[in-house]
Amino acid sequence: MSEPMQATSKKRPEFRNINAFRDLPSYRLPVAGIVSILHRVSGAIMFLLMPFIIWMFDTSVSSEVSFMRFKGAFEVGMLGLPGVIWKLVALALIWASLHHILAGLRHLRMDTSHSAATKEFGKSSAIFTLIVSIGLTVILGAKLFGLY
Repeated sequence: MSEPMQATSKKRPEFRNINAFRDLPSYRLPVAGIVSILHRVSGAIMFLLMPFIIWMFDTSVSSEVSFMRFKGAFEVGMLGLPGVIWKLVALALIWASLHHILAGLRHLRMDTSHSAATKEFGKSSAIFTLIVSIGLTVILGAKLFGLY
């Protein structure tokens, strides 16, 4: 006959469903997670704005007349929207491109190097990605809005 099981066995982990309204606001996402989510968001923005990108490229290089129409869209407006709205759309595209490139290079570096697959590198490279992408966006946005 076998001996009865000891009462000192480990307690099994308890899993429960989360309540999105109660649990998610208190959850602190690490910086690397934020950068990863923003990488996906920036890719989606670039994909959704692809017709705008194609229009900008086409009208800026076709002729002098189309280039003046292109400039007018950002100065006076187009399709009933003021020029500042089109500048904000272009600024969103600038941020999305910069962030997507930097975050993509960060992911490639982490995928190809064992020394880069540490928690410290993940955090520091995520902070670097955020600071550089936002900093360059501010600089290019200042140029876009004519501050220099």
